[in-house]
Amino acid sequence: MATIDEPLYPIAILIDELKNEDIQLRLNSIRRLSTIARALGEERTRKELIPFLSENNDDDDEVLLAMAEELGVFIPYVGGVEHAHVLLPPLETLCSVEETCVRDKAVESLCRIGAQMRESDLVDYFVPLVKRLAAGEWFTARVSSCGLFHIAYPSASDQLKAELRTIYGQLCQDDMPMVRRAAASNLGKFAATVESAHLKSDIMSIFEDLTQDDQDSVRLLAVEGCAALGKLLEPQDCVAHILPVIVNFSQDKSWRVRYMVANQLYELCEAVGPEPTRTDLVPAYVRLLRDNEAEVRIAAAGKVTKFCRILSPQLAIQHILPCVKELSTDSSQHVRSALASVIMGMAPVLGKDATIEQLLPIFLSLLKDEFPDVRLNIISKLDQVNQVIGIDLLSQSLLPAIVELAEDRHWRVRLAIIEYIPLLASQLGVGFFDDKLGALCMQWLEDKVFSIRDAAANNLKRLAEEFGPEWAMQHIVPQVLEKINNSHYLYRMTILHAISLLAPVMGADITCQKLLPVVIASSKDRVPNIKFNVAKVLQSLIPILDHTVVDNTIKPCLLELNEDPDVDVRFFAGQALQACDQVMMST
Repeated sequence: MATIDEPLYPIAILIDELKNEDIQLRLNSIRRLSTIARALGEERTRKELIPFLSENNDDDDEVLLAMAEELGVFIPYVGGVEHAHVLLPPLETLCSVEETCVRDKAVESLCRIGAQMRESDLVDYFVPLVKRLAAGEWFTARVSSCGLFHIAYPSASDQLKAELRTIYGQLCQDDMPMVRRAAASNLGKFAATVESAHLKSDIMSIFEDLTQDDQDSVRLLAVEGCAALGKLLEPQDCVAHILPVIVNFSQDKSWRVRYMVANQLYELCEAVGPEPTRTDLVPAYVRLLRDNEAEVRIAAAGKVTKFCRILSPQLAIQHILPCVKELSTDSSQHVRSALASVIMGMAPVLGKDATIEQLLPIFLSLLKDEFPDVRLNIISKLDQVNQVIGIDLLSQSLLPAIVELAEDRHWRVRLAIIEYIPLLASQLGVGFFDDKLGALCMQWLEDKVFSIRDAAANNLKRLAEEFGPEWAMQHIVPQVLEKINNSHYLYRMTILHAISLLAPVMGADITCQKLLPVVIASSKDRVPNIKFNVAKVLQSLIPILDHTVVDNTIKPCLLELNEDPDVDVRFFAGQALQACDQVMMST
């Protein structure tokens, strides 16, 4: 072993491990490529390691994926940007493999390397690579080539540029739908690098071919191209070339294409300007909101607020609001849920009067929806409406429905209400909160679901922070302490948890006078779970209280618990005693 030339040794291990039957060894070896390259030095990496990787015909996709990823960051190990081109051959091979994720990663790495290469090297090495892949016998190579044109094109000569545009046009008419799909999805990136003169001629003719493709999977990717091209063209060109395509796509026979239009439409409104939006895109959007496929209505409903922001309030009220009313009673719960997640954002767009007259009834119907996700989506966005109509109207119209939801049979709805209470409390003010919501907050401490009880305890802490210790002393602490006598130990545990959360907010005096005696009394509970939770609560109170209180009250109680027959009680009591000792030592 000692006779082996030291710099050769790493490459020998690599070659051995790359040929090993164990996939994990091969993977480890690939992931150590950078270490091996450093050991070999830049020149030997270029002359030995990279050619070896180019010839490596591993059949495991995981190994190939790791290799494609590693090579993307390999420029420093081959001698910098001037030698970056040596990394292209192994990645070119990976661009032709069958597994999609390997090809995608190889294309990503090639783009990363190409973005750093010198212009002369791009012309000499990168452009020929793109042309070879585009002319590949297997469709996999042609698919990969589509993602590389936007890197190759800017550095090419005028003659090469014309050739690249022609090749891209051929890929858009390829026999294989997979190639046409790749060409359609990368058209936006390629178009962004093409000069505006050729954009109108060559690229738009390519685009028109894709929009008329017989495969809906190609047409739906062309929809994405509409938005990308719309941003590159002048508004008048956009109206002439893109608008008719989008209007046709909004009535396409394939629901997947209509779904893509529903997702992209609001971006196109910005590209074409207000007048074409009003005359052409609003009717198209209304059609999508009333589409017979639920998936299309879901996509359209999810964009309703964004779309309304582009329109004037009058247009939104006239054309979009009637559809919104229909969608609020849609037969699909997912459509109603998508609408509920964005409808609150319409309030600032429509203004106070329209919100009160038109939107509030829709909010109320969605708040009472039988599907919990619909109710949740409305609850979580109430603050947007509050900013528009004010707290008085909000409380009169929506609060009864919120109180009803606080007792909802679905615990996640109750949980959403609890999490919203502190925000609601800060908006409503202390007086209103005491009248309407105070009793609810106490009721949740005895919920059957642990997550609700836990959230209720945290809610009390946040309310105490919002309204101050004096208010909490009057409205929260007495009612919380009363519940420590509940016959069920789980509810008693919730009260102990609430005490540990309230203590830091309430301060040392109130904790010592009111909260600590209740905790000490609970140490005599017959249930071990309560007793070890007492030990945990006492440990959390140590930093808050005075040392004399810790010495005279907490420590004796913990010493007693430390003698308990239950092993868990003794363990947590021991931990708390250690915390006591540490505090004493630090002082």
